[in-house]
Amino acid sequence: MQALCLENNQLIYRDNVPIPKPPDGEALVRVHLAGICATDLELVQGYYPYTGILGHEFVGEIVQTADAPERVGERVVGEINATCGVCEACLKRQPAHCEQRTVLGIVNRDGAFAEYLCLPVKNLIPVPASIPDEAAVFTEPLAAALEIQAQITIRPTDHILVVGAGRLGQLIAQTLVLTGCHLQVVARHDKQRQLLATRQIAWIDESAVPQRHFDIVIEATGSAGGFTIARQAVRPRGTIVLKSTYKGDMSVNFSALVVDEITLVGSRCGPFAPALRLLENKLIDPILLIDARFPVDKALQAFERAAQQGILKVLLHLT
Repeated sequence: MQALCLENNQLIYRDNVPIPKPPDGEALVRVHLAGICATDLELVQGYYPYTGILGHEFVGEIVQTADAPERVGERVVGEINATCGVCEACLKRQPAHCEQRTVLGIVNRDGAFAEYLCLPVKNLIPVPASIPDEAAVFTEPLAAALEIQAQITIRPTDHILVVGAGRLGQLIAQTLVLTGCHLQVVARHDKQRQLLATRQIAWIDESAVPQRHFDIVIEATGSAGGFTIARQAVRPRGTIVLKSTYKGDMSVNFSALVVDEITLVGSRCGPFAPALRLLENKLIDPILLIDARFPVDKALQAFERAAQQGILKVLLHLT
């Protein structure tokens, strides 16, 4: 099969990778579409020492599974954390923190930038027929956006700032605006601003962000500059949600955080079922975020495009 691999922080396209054989409890999935996200780009930059096939945002079709043959032919998306089920985190129903987990295209498990992948059957969630592939491929990042509301309470009276209007920031904004809160999004590029405006979401230039004003600030840039804006914008006793990973170390004045009694919340993976319901009910429209599509044999060019400033979602067609 064709696949895009990461080896020694170098992307390599291969057309002779063996099709994986699903072990007990897992299924073989033929990938239809896969999305390139910031984590993929950061892995290439050395964010985490991963070797293997990249990619974790996908929609595909189950083609083989001995454990649930009745599910063959289902169109599915997949929870990316494959867990042991018996460790302390799993028993506490915190599978994203399983001590033995593998993570699709990120930690010790080949990912979705290939014609086929394997995941546990329990991780694979059917996609309603009314959701096209181009929307279903956004299920994983949309679930990550929804995790914010699973972690903290959002009230209609809250003043909320999202720092960053890129791939994830746009989805976070679309989910938050449904709560009726007072929402603003820091957006640098014209296209980002236009997309926000189409959803009647207010954008603001970073130079105009009021200081010590917002109850909740979501940092979705993964940059030191984005964190600085977030720190300056949050009010005393407010909350900063860190929604992106950061490469390397970052200098933070923790004494000031203590004095202002700021709550920091790290936020990663989220629930797939609510994400699919939002897509099915057309309350979220991610398709407008697609900037480009490439066949898998042009995956290297796709990554070059995805890394360009201001580019939103780039998709790989696997079938």
